[in-house]
Amino acid sequence: MKSKNPWFWVPTLYFAEGIPYFVVNVISVTMFKRLGMSNADLAMYTSLLYLPWVIKPLWSPLVDVLKTKRWWILVMQLLITACFAALALSVPHQTGSAVGPFVPMLIVFYLNAMFSATHDIAADGYYMLALDEHDQSVFVGIRSTFYRIASVFGQGIIVVIAGVLENKFSNIPRAWSVTLWMCAILFFAITLWHNFFLPRVEMPEQVGHDGGQVTPSSPTPIGDPKPKRSFTGAFATFFKKPHVWIAIAFMLLYRLPEALSVKMLTPMLLDPLDQGGLGLSTAQSGLVYGTVGVIALTVGGILGGIFAGHHGLRKSLWPMALALALPCSVYLYMAIAQPQNIWLIYVLVALDQFGYGFGFTAYMLYMIYFSEGEYKTSHYAICTAFMALSMMVPGFFAGMLQEKLGYTGFFVLVMLCCLATVAVTAILPRYIRPEFGKKSQEK
Repeated sequence: MKSKNPWFWVPTLYFAEGIPYFVVNVISVTMFKRLGMSNADLAMYTSLLYLPWVIKPLWSPLVDVLKTKRWWILVMQLLITACFAALALSVPHQTGSAVGPFVPMLIVFYLNAMFSATHDIAADGYYMLALDEHDQSVFVGIRSTFYRIASVFGQGIIVVIAGVLENKFSNIPRAWSVTLWMCAILFFAITLWHNFFLPRVEMPEQVGHDGGQVTPSSPTPIGDPKPKRSFTGAFATFFKKPHVWIAIAFMLLYRLPEALSVKMLTPMLLDPLDQGGLGLSTAQSGLVYGTVGVIALTVGGILGGIFAGHHGLRKSLWPMALALALPCSVYLYMAIAQPQNIWLIYVLVALDQFGYGFGFTAYMLYMIYFSEGEYKTSHYAICTAFMALSMMVPGFFAGMLQEKLGYTGFFVLVMLCCLATVAVTAILPRYIRPEFGKKSQEK
């Protein structure tokens, strides 16, 4: 069964990884904003949805020792389908800022986040089991591509559909309920597909330990040399690595400007002009951020990989850090000028997202670099937990800060946070091997 054509399941598996992740962490912001939740509440509650991705290394061994990865994938996909249906049923019938009517939705969102994070663990582990090392290398680009397609679909197309339905029904709650039902139907179809096309590559009695896994947006390091070492040992040795606290500071602070701004971009796009926003419709917001922005992010990431491959991580770090931090200034400009030309907004958001994709390459490469050695897979999983934490904590406070400072004051604060990116970037290069990441060193 291992020989079953990977083209029948690798693309759909990583598309399936992306959809619930983006619904939980990105679309939820737009939906709660359209349903009337305040900026402070939506930023706080949706930031907490990152928590399962922060702590998933703690329960990843259970996925390794209980049942098979295939079983976990199918069960999690069924549960995610059920969550989409439950979300559709729990949309409040009337919009408003009070949190009370949103409590059922929030509970289901948190469950969906847990199931999605567990699905990621199983899918990434299954990928390593079902494919040999050569096929893993061949399909690593395919899995990343279909994850990005899920990103465009999840952040862009789904939001555009919701916006079109808002106009058709003249009823925001009904529009989002129908959109979530569509997500449930789509995910159930994906589950049925995988039930037929995921090869059985392990028997329950053969299940072993292979440490932690990685986030869906982060390709799994291939060839962890000793996959059966204990997870507790991997966790202990992570914090004994040289310069570990400098590494943790980099992982937590490098993306601070983006971590703050990302939660407030969609609210600023949607808020009316008299509240400091740009007054875009839901469909326009989906096209600006979820489609044009994601495409620019992807192009930036591809060019960032080429640039790092030529120069190495150490020499690439400063250009990438500046590319990540400085384009956040476009949001400050939009907050001050409140431009109404949709094409100008497209260009500004694309500029920021391109810079973020280019600069984020250094972050991903450094996590791979820091994970080298024993327990490579588990150490990378711990790094991705810090990656999720770096987004969760600033996002938690973003809405409260925006409501106190207004959009202009908030994005001034975001620009000041660029100093954190500069500080950790100034410290880090001396701890990186000069040749790491260069193509000539990869053979």
